[in-house]
Amino acid sequence: MFDAATYVARRKELTERVGSGLVVLLGHDECPMNYADNVYPFRQDSTFLYYVGLDDPGLAVTLDLDSGAQVLYGDDPDPDAVVWTGPQPSLHNRAQQTGMKEVAGSDALQATVQKALRAGRPVRFVPPYRARTLLRLADLLGAEPAQVASRACPRLIGAVVAQRSIKSTEEITHIEQAVEITARMQTAAMQQARPGRVEREIAGHIEGIALACGGRLAFPTIFSVRGEVLHNPFYGNTLGPGQMAVHDCGAESPEHYTGDITRTIPIGGRFDPRQRDVYTLVLETQQAALAAVRPGVEFRAIHRLACEHLAEGLKAMGLMKGDTQEAVAAGAHALFMPCGLGHMLGLDVHDMEALGEDYVGYTDAIRRSGQFGLRSLRLARALEPGFVITVEPGVYFIPALIDRWRAEGRWTDFIHYDRLESWRDFGGIRIEDDVLVTETGGRLLGPPIPKALSDVEALASG
Repeated sequence: MFDAATYVARRKELTERVGSGLVVLLGHDECPMNYADNVYPFRQDSTFLYYVGLDDPGLAVTLDLDSGAQVLYGDDPDPDAVVWTGPQPSLHNRAQQTGMKEVAGSDALQATVQKALRAGRPVRFVPPYRARTLLRLADLLGAEPAQVASRACPRLIGAVVAQRSIKSTEEITHIEQAVEITARMQTAAMQQARPGRVEREIAGHIEGIALACGGRLAFPTIFSVRGEVLHNPFYGNTLGPGQMAVHDCGAESPEHYTGDITRTIPIGGRFDPRQRDVYTLVLETQQAALAAVRPGVEFRAIHRLACEHLAEGLKAMGLMKGDTQEAVAAGAHALFMPCGLGHMLGLDVHDMEALGEDYVGYTDAIRRSGQFGLRSLRLARALEPGFVITVEPGVYFIPALIDRWRAEGRWTDFIHYDRLESWRDFGGIRIEDDVLVTETGGRLLGPPIPKALSDVEALASG
C-alpha cells in the first residue's frame, strides 16, 4: 500500500467534497468456493482500497464528516489461527498503516450506524455489488435487501468518481507496472500461439507470467480464434494455420492497479490478404483515435471519429455503402463494431463500473444513447488531464447478428449483405492500448507492445 499520508489526504478530500453525514466504507469478506475454509483468492473492494489501502478481509471504516471521527472496524487475529496464517498485525497496527487512530470491533459498527440513523443523520454508502455486502448493509440499516441499492448516496458516488478519475503520479506508476507485465503476457502469447496448440495452453502460460511478475489477472483472459465473440470465455479451440486469435489480457499490479491490452495474432505467422486489409484498417483507426485524445475533447466524439474511419474503410472493401456520416449516425456501422471505443482504467479494469457507468462516463449534459452499439459506450464525457483510458477499436463479423439484421431489412442502404456471405468465418480483429490524458494530448502507458503488422508477424512466426 501507499504511505499513510496518501490515504489521509484522500479521506480529507472526500470529507470536503461530501460535507456532512456518516460515510460507511465496507471492505470485502472472504468468499467461499465450495466450503467455508476453501475460499476464492481475496480481492479487496476498490473504493475501500482507494481510501483505506488495507488489503485484508473483514474490515470497515466510518468517516463522521461532522465530528471528524474516523474509525477502523475489525477484529484482532485469533491466536490459534497463527497455525494456519502465521503472525498477523493487530487491528491497531492496521489502523496506523492507513493513518487512523480509532479502532473498534466489528460488532460496534451496527451501533454507530443506528445511532446516526436515530439522530436523523444521512448514512452514506456506495452501491453494493456483492451479495454479502448488500446483506451486511441491509443489516446495518435495518432495511430489506431490496431497498439497499436505492439508498446508495449520489453525492458520495459523485465525490468518489471525481477523485478516482484523476490519477496521481504514484497511481500512474502502478498502472504502468501493470501494463509492463501485460506487455510480457502479450509478447509471450505471440511467440507461443502456434498451429496445433490449444487456446487454454496459451491462456495458462500468460496467467503464469502475471503471477511470476508479482501480479495477478485483472480479469479472465480472452484468448480465442473466435474473435467475433467480444468477451469469449472459452479456451477449447485448437489453433489452426490461417486463423487469427484475439488476445485481450490485463495484469493487476501488487497495488491492484490494472492493465488492459489487446492484440490480434496470426496463427502460423502471416495474415492473409483479407486479414491484412482489416488489420490495417483497425490499426489506422486506432492511430486516428489516439491522435484525437486531448483534454476537453468528448470521448464520444473520438468514438464517432473511429466509427466513421472504420465505415469508410469498410466501404472501400465493398462491405458498406452510402454516405459515411449518415451510416454512422444511423448506427449501421455497429454491425461490425457493436461496442464502445474504450473505458476508464485504474483499480478496476472498467474503472469504477460498480459505482454506475452513468456516473463515471456521463454527465447531466451528456446522456447515454439508446442506439445499438453506441449505448455500449462506457465513456462519453470530456477528457481531463489525469484520466487513464483505453482506446480499442475493432471489426467483428458476427454471423448471428448479420443474419438477424438482414432478416429485419435493417440499414440496407448502407450494408452490402450479399457480399458478407464469404466473410462469415472471418472472426474479429481488435487492437487496444492504455492511454494517459496529459495537459496537451495523450501518452501511451507502458513499454511499446508490437502492433505494426510486420512486427506482429515477425513475433508470431519467429
